[in-house]
Amino acid sequence: MADMLRPGGFLSSPESYEDMPVGEVVREWARRMPDGRAFVTAERSTTWSEYDRLADAVAADLRDTAGRVALVLPDTMVVHAALCGCYRARRIAAAVAVRSGVREIAHVMRRTEAVTLVTVSSIRGRSWRALVDELRGHDVHPADVLVVDEESGTVTRHRLNTVVPAGPAQAFTTSDITILNSTSGTTGLPKVVTHSEKRWIAFAREAMLGGRIGPDDVLCSVVPAPYGFGLWSAHFLPALLGIPVVVSSRFDADETAMLIERERVTVLCCVSTQFKMLLRSESAGRRDLSSLRVLYTGGEPVPYDDAAAFEQRTGARVLQFYGSNESGAVSRTTVDDDTDTRLRTCGHLLPSMNVRILDDTGADSTTTPRRGRPAVRGPLTSAGYWNDPDANAELYTDAGWLLLGDIVEVDAADRLRVVGRTADFIIRGGKNISITEIEHLVQAHPAVTDVTVVGIPDPIYGERVCAVVVLTPGAHLDTPTLATDLRTRGVSPEYFPEYVVPVDRLEIGPGGKTDRAAARAKAASALDGATGRRAEPVD
Repeated sequence: MADMLRPGGFLSSPESYEDMPVGEVVREWARRMPDGRAFVTAERSTTWSEYDRLADAVAADLRDTAGRVALVLPDTMVVHAALCGCYRARRIAAAVAVRSGVREIAHVMRRTEAVTLVTVSSIRGRSWRALVDELRGHDVHPADVLVVDEESGTVTRHRLNTVVPAGPAQAFTTSDITILNSTSGTTGLPKVVTHSEKRWIAFAREAMLGGRIGPDDVLCSVVPAPYGFGLWSAHFLPALLGIPVVVSSRFDADETAMLIERERVTVLCCVSTQFKMLLRSESAGRRDLSSLRVLYTGGEPVPYDDAAAFEQRTGARVLQFYGSNESGAVSRTTVDDDTDTRLRTCGHLLPSMNVRILDDTGADSTTTPRRGRPAVRGPLTSAGYWNDPDANAELYTDAGWLLLGDIVEVDAADRLRVVGRTADFIIRGGKNISITEIEHLVQAHPAVTDVTVVGIPDPIYGERVCAVVVLTPGAHLDTPTLATDLRTRGVSPEYFPEYVVPVDRLEIGPGGKTDRAAARAKAASALDGATGRRAEPVD
């Protein structure tokens, strides 16, 4: 199988790669072009041979561990080497975003029964030992911790508890579930989504064809590595093509612009919030971004004016996929689409995904344009949620079609537009934030008797999180105080409300539920002209 590999071969015969694990591709590049660059950061480059050796080092220390493996790693080469190492060791990887709070990390480890943790010596100012201590406070007790050092390419194993090692496992195929990640849920804690390599190889093919990406391109991916966008743009497509990818441990608009200029990046992958920050950065405005020819974005609605401004500023074409972590891509735009299609729609439906648009009764929409909820069945879909039959019952129809949570319209040309959402989410900076989850967290504060959470429009992040609260008599609660409380509970920063608006009472709508529209109006009025809005994501 490896004999047919050559740099750029994925472009000419992508179907030949669908059964080829990324780790095997990496090993072959390490043999054929050992000194070629695989990953680039502001500080250093990693060669294919270094990538391959670190993957082997991770695999060697995982082979006699037990159960699933939790990855809490920066969005640099180390997370990709760990993913390959897990595959080689025949261990399912449960990848958790590096910005996650201990509560979410613990939840994913419990849900997946992961007893091995792969991390680095310090993440976000916290040592790996401190992280383990915090996990124990959530009744999660890692048996083994592998600490990866990116600079030296070494792995140190710490055995904390005795467990029965897993027996020899059967070798994985690209059709097997080998990667797990989390996704925002409408209730409770995040759900865990199952992934095979085959689905992301297929997704990478669609991205490659839509952007005409080939062996002469240089990719830059500044989205979180464990999620779908990060998987195809940093883990799969660059390796399959044998080309370098520029990555960063944390997004910074000025650094990203510097890297685009220095590395002559041709394809940038980022969410809408990030490219808007690039547009507004004075430092980025002084950089030469003319090497860019494609910007892949998504995760939230793509604003027409900003996308048009980015195209004018750089000469790149702004492209996107519409879909979800669970569904994969449903529609896409391409470099061959006209401006209206690229910037005012989510592109044409992908024929391979057999997209249906279901009306309120669950039947296929017959209106013009078709309007309703997308349901899909195709090669890009996940296998659903891990060990969560109740959630899977909501995700799929009785006939096995995977449902998305949006209301869309599809015109006569099969172009899709998102017109609403069925689930209670705020989309902040490209990430779905569960309204219900934040309400549960805020409600637990002793000063709060009632709460509803709403999204406040924001020109950079799309929406920001606002908690409209009713307080106990004489109580006081502001944003910093609430953030401190949530932090002590191990809550991920993305769930911190950025505004707290106290009100005397919450209005009740006709259906007996809290009137979010009224709460949003009260919040907007209270915040009108307010100062103190955060200029950067919450840490």
